[in-house]
Amino acid sequence: MNIEFLITTLIIVASPGTGTIYTLAAGLSGGTRASVVAAFGCTLGIIPHLLAAISGLAALLHTSAVAFQALKWLGVAYLLYMAWSMFLEKGILRIDGAPTDKSTRQVIGSAILINLLNPKLSIFFFAFLPQFVTPDQTSPIMLMLKLSLVFMALTFIIFAAYGVFAAYLRRHIVSNPTVQSWMRRSFATAFGLLAAQLALASR
Repeated sequence: MNIEFLITTLIIVASPGTGTIYTLAAGLSGGTRASVVAAFGCTLGIIPHLLAAISGLAALLHTSAVAFQALKWLGVAYLLYMAWSMFLEKGILRIDGAPTDKSTRQVIGSAILINLLNPKLSIFFFAFLPQFVTPDQTSPIMLMLKLSLVFMALTFIIFAAYGVFAAYLRRHIVSNPTVQSWMRRSFATAFGLLAAQLALASR
């Protein structure tokens, strides 16, 4: 395995983004199990982008303004919905210590949508994966599939670690209303900023 690929992947995955914020929020709201489930959902959410990059479909998003803008604004709308729900404490991510009716399916579904509705991911993988495929490679598709599996595995491990750490801090937060309010507004703001960042993104 290319050491440069591993290092680059670690840096990319560990950097703050929508998946990181969601997993942290899941850990704080639902504990360890919810954080691991969220990490799994975020990992599933990058599969379509990886497959699109490998198959060349990402080129469509790169060349078609209509396709890119449509997916982008769906992503913006969903992130704003997450921000509003977090602010009102009415979504599946709540940090008030009260029991919620969120299911594994709901947590995974939201995590998948967060990554799925980001067209920049497809274009990113379209540019990222080929850099580690040499011209003399006998089976470039198979190599990119292997690299994709490694990327997914590291995504799950790192996101789960973030979430478990957040879950560990949860008991200190749910017992303090002031900290609850601060965390709720911080996560709502983070989702709002990520929505703004995506809205300003260009191909």
